[in-house]
Amino acid sequence: MKMKLSKIKSVLSEILKVFLISFGLIGVAAVMLAFYVGGFFQGYKLAKSEIDTSFLNFLDGLIDPQTRIPTSTLSPLPSSTRAAVKSSAWGGPELWQAVNKKRSELGVNPLSIKSDLCTISSIRLNELLELGKLDGHEGFSTMRESRPDLKWIFDNFSNISEFLAVGGQSAGETVALWENTLGHRKLVDGGEYVWGCIYAQDTFAVAIVAY
Repeated sequence: MKMKLSKIKSVLSEILKVFLISFGLIGVAAVMLAFYVGGFFQGYKLAKSEIDTSFLNFLDGLIDPQTRIPTSTLSPLPSSTRAAVKSSAWGGPELWQAVNKKRSELGVNPLSIKSDLCTISSIRLNELLELGKLDGHEGFSTMRESRPDLKWIFDNFSNISEFLAVGGQSAGETVALWENTLGHRKLVDGGEYVWGCIYAQDTFAVAIVAY
């Protein structure tokens, strides 16, 4: 009887050891995974911040200091992940130059940067990146009512228009998408437009233009 109890205790002891070892390994794996995920999102956030900052630095060289608004009013690019991220080596600065190059080729005036339009363009790009697709201008068409703090921007111009694109593998290809789409061609051949600002990331592009 005593031998049976001893064997039972021995078996239970071994089971307990295995359980504790397994639990410890799971705990270590969980901690490592937490550090990995945390580092991933931190790196993603820093990368987005650097991209946004580089574009703002690009704008700084183009915007009249008398009309520049604080960069703190520009919405930062989102740090949340999206279902499908399309990588691209081009962004807002390249697309801005490509649009004005095409406008010049078509015989119309190049657009001039207007800092308050950059506020709208930045916000709209954030919305589309979060959504993961184009929204048919829904966010733009309701912005005047949904964002009363931005009403002053809309009141400053006779007309503000939005042009969207996604999927272009280069700035030139994105310009071609606009040029060859009825209703969007106005971005590159509409001489009535004087002011503008373009934000782009992960092939999503938002051009806000006005007169």
